[in-house]
Amino acid sequence: MGHHQLPETMKAAVMTEPGHIIIEEQAVPQPAEDEVLIQVMAVGVCGSDVHYFEHGRIGRFVVEKPIILGHECAGIVAAVGSRVSRLKEGDRVAIEPGVTCGRCTACKEGRYNLCPDVQFLATPPVDGAFVQYMTIREDMVFPIPDHLSFEEAAMNEPFSVGIHAARRSKLAPGTTLAIMGMGPVGLMAVAAAKSFGVEHIIVTDLEEVRLEAARRMGATHTINVRNEDAQAVIRELTNGVGVDTAWETAGNPKALQSALYSLRRGGKLAIVGLPAQDEIALNVPFIADNEVDIYGIFRYANTYPAGIEFLSSGQHDVMSLITDRYSLEETQQAMERALHNKSGSLKVMVYPNGK
Repeated sequence: MGHHQLPETMKAAVMTEPGHIIIEEQAVPQPAEDEVLIQVMAVGVCGSDVHYFEHGRIGRFVVEKPIILGHECAGIVAAVGSRVSRLKEGDRVAIEPGVTCGRCTACKEGRYNLCPDVQFLATPPVDGAFVQYMTIREDMVFPIPDHLSFEEAAMNEPFSVGIHAARRSKLAPGTTLAIMGMGPVGLMAVAAAKSFGVEHIIVTDLEEVRLEAARRMGATHTINVRNEDAQAVIRELTNGVGVDTAWETAGNPKALQSALYSLRRGGKLAIVGLPAQDEIALNVPFIADNEVDIYGIFRYANTYPAGIEFLSSGQHDVMSLITDRYSLEETQQAMERALHNKSGSLKVMVYPNGK
């Protein structure tokens, strides 16, 4: 794919204020010596993008000036900086969206997701991926095999959360797992658990369409908490013992309590979803009496190569999760679609350089 003339300008979808996105002409950025320029081919819409779109803030991160959203992305290397050696023009790649410092204690320990100076795409004030071209440091960019689609490569971002949860909670083959909440992260968490060889994956949600998607991802039992008592069903499925591990991926206080009570004695609880409120009542005597291990999960670290490997193996039907497709010009509609989460909609995908 020889060197071709790059355009000088590009389109970018800019959120000028919460709920309002316009399409702007911007200069195509130049990569620094350790960066690559990416032609962005697919961007998934994530819950955090939707949250900024609706509320303009997440905790201490506040949108104070126009921002470009989008952070689950994949594309093609369009140009490379002078010191880039690992990648070349034309490479198809997945992009890990959090550029860390590499020097702090967290980075040195390999827990770089905890780096206090991370520049994370679409986390204010850092612009994200709803653009035709973007630059990023070369170590955040991972080649993908030809048979892996850009959409699947973009899904490696939410998939990474599941891989990180699996590693943190020491998920092992032959164990039982309950996952509460089947949004896109929950659904990719099912796929991650399957990749880790877990045979018994019990999942809960309120919506039948999501439970059906969970079965496609590898869930062995689905519980609709609208009309079933999750705790009772899980006890029954585990002969009264409880599951070895439970993950809460919905950010719902009830689901978190339900996850805790679904555990066997000595079980492990991973908290993946972020609830709207800071304080949630949890039964402390239950936690102490049963020696429950609790893991906080914040994004992921060192998951991208494994994720690409798992997704490339062909054992996950990730494409079936992508229900809504929009061009860059339609980013406003894409965000609204994800926000109102119409029945039947699972994952919304934007294609900055054409569908």
